Amino acid sequence: MKSESPSVLPGIYCASMTGYTRYLSREVRIGDLKMGAHHPIRIQSMTTTDTMDTAGTVAQSIRMIEAGCELVRITAPSIKEAQNLAEIKKELAKSGYHTPLVADIHFTPNAAELAARLVEKVRINPGNYADKKKFENIDYTPATYQAELERIYLKFAPLVKICKEYGTAMRIGTNHGSLSDRIMSQFGDTPLGMVESAMEFIRICEDLNYHNLVISMKASNPQVMVQAYRLLVETMAKEGMNYPLHLGVTEAGDGEDGRIKSAVGIGALLEDGLGDTVRVSLTEDPEFEIPVARDLVERYSSRTPIVGSPEKISLPDSFSPYTYQKRASAELNTFIGGHQVPRVIIDLSHQNLKDPAVLAEAGYLYSPVLDKYSMGEQSIDFAYLADELPSFTFPGNLKQLYNYATWKNLKNATNCHPLYQLSEYLQADRKCPSLNLVKLRLSDLATEDFARIPLDKTLVFVLETETEYGMQEQRQFFFQLAAMGLDVPVIIKREYSKITENQFQLYAATDAGALLLDGFGDGVWLQAPEISTKLLLSTSFGILQATRSRISKTEYISCPSCGRTLFDLQETTQMIRSRTDHLKGIKIGIMGCIVNGPGEMADADYGYVGTGPGKITLYRGKEVVKKNVNTESALNELIDIIREDGNWLEPSV
Repeated sequence: MKSESPSVLPGIYCASMTGYTRYLSREVRIGDLKMGAHHPIRIQSMTTTDTMDTAGTVAQSIRMIEAGCELVRITAPSIKEAQNLAEIKKELAKSGYHTPLVADIHFTPNAAELAARLVEKVRINPGNYADKKKFENIDYTPATYQAELERIYLKFAPLVKICKEYGTAMRIGTNHGSLSDRIMSQFGDTPLGMVESAMEFIRICEDLNYHNLVISMKASNPQVMVQAYRLLVETMAKEGMNYPLHLGVTEAGDGEDGRIKSAVGIGALLEDGLGDTVRVSLTEDPEFEIPVARDLVERYSSRTPIVGSPEKISLPDSFSPYTYQKRASAELNTFIGGHQVPRVIIDLSHQNLKDPAVLAEAGYLYSPVLDKYSMGEQSIDFAYLADELPSFTFPGNLKQLYNYATWKNLKNATNCHPLYQLSEYLQADRKCPSLNLVKLRLSDLATEDFARIPLDKTLVFVLETETEYGMQEQRQFFFQLAAMGLDVPVIIKREYSKITENQFQLYAATDAGALLLDGFGDGVWLQAPEISTKLLLSTSFGILQATRSRISKTEYISCPSCGRTLFDLQETTQMIRSRTDHLKGIKIGIMGCIVNGPGEMADADYGYVGTGPGKITLYRGKEVVKKNVNTESALNELIDIIREDGNWLEPSV
């Protein structure tokens, strides 16, 4: 029988949900590198070369280290690769590089036991270190489950003892998609199952008085990943533990999607003060992961924690940090709030409003010949025009948003809505019969003006913040609305200045993504003067996609590659994307080997997995559909499977 969900213990996983304080973990040593406690958040990555290619692995490791990588992880799928780690380490030292090495282990305890004698850290996956996954559902009694734990103890204890003897650190790294049959049968495919998978191994380490541990809870779905880390910290706290956390969204993908998805998951946890080391998993060369991780981490290097005891905030009964529940808001005009998808607003007031072509980057393509617009899958819902009046007709499904003083003088206000300051709204002699948007900050909730606000089914709040790091402040706004019993829809607005494009995407994904993962927000409005409309648009929809709030495109769950990979992941991902990226809402897993194959594709609709040289196995969900398909025909056969299911659409010309 599967275990029930954990009881809600708000705030246990972090010092405060409404103010920044870093989680104080215990210190661990990885060679000469210290991690946890008050040490900086460390940045790491993983090689993609064949571990037996000593020269290639050394050269790639050097590129990673020079880019800022503080730990280099290398796969060791068997004894021979584990043995070669000594050679790689020796060659790096000859070149003057002494960065700690981490052996990545799956399935092979003997390789882990050898590697622990040679390098500074080993990573084991509790889902497959002592188990072979058969996708069996087993009905355990307390006695049979205890017998399984005793079996694991005997299998795992030798590695722990070697790590103690050699001073080797260990990461117990749970992956959402590779939970053992035992955990799946007992706890299901859940954050609770992920946590218990790690805790079984942590408790063995504790029993053997070994504490040089780092823990991770990785998933390709940021929502699952964030919930699992939170629950892990709460569980460890109950048992008197505070091991450092390795943060990462696994199989994040490549390019913009991979960066946004990583930032949503990793950033949401960093905002709550969790995380001692970060790896951004991109389907790109590993040295390109480092600048992304650095941009995420550096935002917290000078973050000032709250002083004194955190303010006690009453959390809504409907809110749990461990499960997703969208905030219940009123649905207005079947357009915003309630069950509607979050809406996207972009400021077009500084654009050339004399030419309809200006809307192209906002998702509306105008044809002068046909005198009509075509709408993309990613198209804004509101265009904020401030006080500027366009000289052309807008598409009928694109709402225009004006400052109140301009809106009230419009001769034709069809599809046009006002944006007010709070004082303006209270004094307005004219209001829109369908939607009225009012700008607010957290501090406004305590004012007499807010107490006087007339509540009706046309009201939408636009939540702003002047605080540079305003996520917790905006989260507190939602908590206080709940305490007041208000279900007014809320658009999350964030403004950024003097920022690079990369930083903008990462910061916006962190700030808005963290709130959306908590179920807060009926829309997003990102504003940055240096950022193009096109990037504002793609980032807004990318955040909604990563948080599973609004699906607007195909999602690729592709692993970052390593020495186990059986084909060129970057090339293959681009090939599959070129044929399938028009399939809105379909999730395709692209895995280089069986280790991260059926497991990590737990969240995918279809899978493409390397199973041998030149051979691919195709999946529908977790089910094998075709085995050992030749690489040359594998993509066409995958498309045939999608077509058989009725999910294929021919791409538009």
